[in-house]
Amino acid sequence: MNKGQNLYKKAKKIIPGGTMLLSKRPEMFLPEKWPSYYSKAQECYVWDLDGNKYTDVSIMGIGTNILGYGNKEIDEVVSNVVKTGNMSTFNCPEEVYLAEKLIEINPWADMVRFARSGGEANAIAIRIARAASGKDKVAICGYHGWHDWYLSTNLGNDEGLDQHLLPGLNPVGVPNHLKGSTLPFLYNDYEELENLVKNHDIGVIKMEVQRNQSPKEGYLQKVRKLADDNNIVLIFDECTSGFRETYGPIFKKYGVEPDMTVFGKTIANGYALTAVVGKRAVMEAAQNTFISSTFWTERIGPSAALKTLEVFEREKPWEYITELGGYITKKWKEIADNTNLKINTFGIPALTGFSFASEDALKYKTFITQELLKKGYLASTVLYSCTAHTIPIIDLYLEELHTVFLTIEKCENENLRIDDLLESPVCHGGFKRLN
Repeated sequence: MNKGQNLYKKAKKIIPGGTMLLSKRPEMFLPEKWPSYYSKAQECYVWDLDGNKYTDVSIMGIGTNILGYGNKEIDEVVSNVVKTGNMSTFNCPEEVYLAEKLIEINPWADMVRFARSGGEANAIAIRIARAASGKDKVAICGYHGWHDWYLSTNLGNDEGLDQHLLPGLNPVGVPNHLKGSTLPFLYNDYEELENLVKNHDIGVIKMEVQRNQSPKEGYLQKVRKLADDNNIVLIFDECTSGFRETYGPIFKKYGVEPDMTVFGKTIANGYALTAVVGKRAVMEAAQNTFISSTFWTERIGPSAALKTLEVFEREKPWEYITELGGYITKKWKEIADNTNLKINTFGIPALTGFSFASEDALKYKTFITQELLKKGYLASTVLYSCTAHTIPIIDLYLEELHTVFLTIEKCENENLRIDDLLESPVCHGGFKRLN
């Protein structure tokens, strides 16, 4: 019996799409078989509604829990907030203390605004940057949320965002007059960005510093100079990459500073808190527009973030998860070599992933999830590392994965048919309507 799937069937009738987050839809993992809902999460373990315990060697809350699920220090702080009051007519002092801390971590910056989700924070950054630049057009590279300003990239250009994480995003519901206001450019292609700036009145460049590949030598420096020379506000989106390789933004590694940056996911270890950090000359433009929300003033988010940053500073978890991610990537390659399978690896070490160089890649991905679920693992072809992932835990997972690769090898050699081995429909590879 799968209580989770039964509940998900009900959810799809009363919740459009079934879930609040595309990346957590069961169809993205193992359609009709994925447990879907949890009853408890601790360290790197998750329990489903039937009481089954799984080791999460996949997306770890979509990358929100570097310190593992249910960190005691952070949870104690949150419990105290619940006891003493999460909301009030007054503002919580923690938001001021957290702003001070983020400016300390980012000495190039002067001011901070907070939100509770990555999409909100990115929308705030764009609003402020447009207000500061006095220009409407935005050049983007990467994934920056779901709001109109971003999805408008696909108006009249169905493939506009296909190379920016998710293919097939339909801009239905986005006002047509926004067409041409957000223009995409490919990562590491400086000439494409330069041409956008030459041919359009670009006011904002917004980009992820690094996701699946490293920047070419001098690339980020050239982007910075291009922005300076053309009075463009430069925003580095660190919602995903922040605090995974340094104590703060990944752009620290490259000696380039933006005008604004956006933090999310990791900053509060699973509690809702995101931040827009920037230079005073840009951030003050927030006073000339309207940016305001009731629940951005709740106390749990900033309190959890303050404690998370304290633990980060003490334990330096980015060092461990980066080393572990490198180890995992190396082992994946060894397993593939040993089974004569061709894979491509991608991502920064702490957010590592692989894909099969095969026309049956999605089927193999589904098969991995299916077989490892039977062994008590939540697994896919990506692994978001956390400090609860010990080497013994990872090695046991890799042993099970090797066994699955041996079966996939037989499918590639046509000794087995992958279609005969799948017990569910094939997982989805991008955005699809699921109701």
